[in-house]
Amino acid sequence: MAFEIKEIVPILIITLTAITSIKGFSDTTFFDRYKFNVGAILGNKQWDRLITSATLHGDYMHLIFNMLTLYFFSDVIILVLGLWQYLLIYFLAIIGGGLLSLWVHRKEYYYSAIGASGGVVGILFAAIAIFPDMQLGVMFILPMKGWIFGILYLAYSVYAMQTRQGNIGHDAHLGGAAIGLIMAIVLKPEILQINMLYIGLMIIPLIILTYFVLKKK
Repeated sequence: MAFEIKEIVPILIITLTAITSIKGFSDTTFFDRYKFNVGAILGNKQWDRLITSATLHGDYMHLIFNMLTLYFFSDVIILVLGLWQYLLIYFLAIIGGGLLSLWVHRKEYYYSAIGASGGVVGILFAAIAIFPDMQLGVMFILPMKGWIFGILYLAYSVYAMQTRQGNIGHDAHLGGAAIGLIMAIVLKPEILQINMLYIGLMIIPLIILTYFVLKKK
């Protein structure tokens, strides 16, 4: 029975996210109420948006890419850490990504964002911390080891966040990735000793990120 629940929970999250995202595609009132918006969160104290924004997406490609990534890496985390730990990482990564985005854009009351990317990236980076040698296919084409992908992804995200590259919430991705790495270490401390070099290399861009965040007034 427990095995069945472990299989069902990620599918349930994906299904519910798909339903709310599709509703948001055509229902602008629903979309506007639950998206991440700095003014609504700080001004109107609608803190629920830190979570509900992860149930909305901009279009089908955004939704499908996030949910496929979540599906592929959910089993790894559930198998190694457990179901409740998986849920903890996913939702803490969503909140962590949202809080970092809120801090970075705290003076931009118009700033809005959507997507489960913070939580998805959190699960992905927790998996990389546990199995840094796993083979990842970037855009399903370019294969590379997980730790190399992690370094490149984090380094680019820090750069993109600082230079405002594209219409992407890089800060939410970075916050989610940081939570994923940290929680993997907290929940399975032995990986820090086993994979110390790889985790240390991935932490370097996060240290740079911390510098920029603390420097930002």
